[in-house]
Amino acid sequence: MELAKITSRGQTTIPKKIRQAANLREGDLITFEVAVDHVVVRKVIPAEDDYLKGLSEGLSEWVSPEDEEAWRDL
Repeated sequence: MELAKITSRGQTTIPKKIRQAANLREGDLITFEVAVDHVVVRKVIPAEDDYLKGLSEGLSEWVSPEDEEAWRDL
């Protein structure tokens, strides 16, 4: 079992062992499903869904350092 702490801003780091086991890389999309007593995190494979593929491609225009700075505190 791997543990991770949630920050005051609701952020966390996925432990390296988990990222490796799930083949998660920087820029990957993930989805969250809430169940009664747990949360399931799944890797989204955009190529399997045209809508998500379009969304993923559209989001790439907002990854500049200026965008990161502008949206950081939201």
